[in-house]
Amino acid sequence: MSRLQAQVGTLRQLEIILAVHEHQSVTLAARALFLTQPTVSMQLRKLADALGEPLYNQVGRRLVFTPAGEALVRTAREVHDSFSRLEMKLADLRGLKAGRLRLAVVTTSKYLIPHFLGDFTRQYPAIEIDLYIGNRDQIMQRMSQALDDFYVFSHPLGGGDLEIKRFAPNPLVPVVAQDNPLVNAGLVSFERFCEEPMLIREPGSGTRFAIDEHFGRLGLTLNVRMTVASNEAIKHCVMSGLGVAILSRHSLLHGGAEGLAEIQVEHLPIECDWYIAHLRARTLSVVGRTFLDYLDSQVEYCG
Repeated sequence: MSRLQAQVGTLRQLEIILAVHEHQSVTLAARALFLTQPTVSMQLRKLADALGEPLYNQVGRRLVFTPAGEALVRTAREVHDSFSRLEMKLADLRGLKAGRLRLAVVTTSKYLIPHFLGDFTRQYPAIEIDLYIGNRDQIMQRMSQALDDFYVFSHPLGGGDLEIKRFAPNPLVPVVAQDNPLVNAGLVSFERFCEEPMLIREPGSGTRFAIDEHFGRLGLTLNVRMTVASNEAIKHCVMSGLGVAILSRHSLLHGGAEGLAEIQVEHLPIECDWYIAHLRARTLSVVGRTFLDYLDSQVEYCG
């Protein structure tokens, strides 16, 4: 055991630094760990003393981690992941599929992913699932920190550090209120569609990314009147007659199309797919491989 390893000490201390980094708050980390704030602060001081460097600086209400602090967080995460993989491996040797599966998915996929997870958890009831939902930028931020086992996107990502598979289609379709005259207009020209106020997701959303790329490639411009940071809010705005939208068809399933109508418009739908990705450098756990095998049994990968 190295001198530094002996000084850094317990797994509980590493758990504390991970919680503080995740919550960006000593108070919130203490609450999440069911510890008092003085106890957390004392353990952080011990870690800083062991490293001989401050772990973070307080800038207003934000914690800005130092290079030494970020290095400790990465190491703590590796140690935590190693123990998690060990627990899963031991469970697998005992004939069990147990452990934790961490998924981070873009907002629109919340209409699809739960329908896969429902049957998966019935098959493997001992597997716990952490499901984080955010926009594309938020999911990419989590990926940069290697916080999850898998990431689900509606648009492919570049870079050779990812293993990526397409696993389901995700068409983006034009949507209007049920009483809009365009419902009975047959194939609507793009120009006529753009006479209606356009409601669109915020920059950073995968849907917005795909829409901007599609129409940019065609050299066409949408008549955007309102930016709305939620598919559900967009649907209610459309129902209220505030405008039209382009949404994932998945968001219209299972009762999600009430008060709405999908119409035919020139240059639409936008043919997209769902992608699942994991970091090549991160060893897949037994649970992670089990989930990929499950997806293989449910859907035919596109490639």
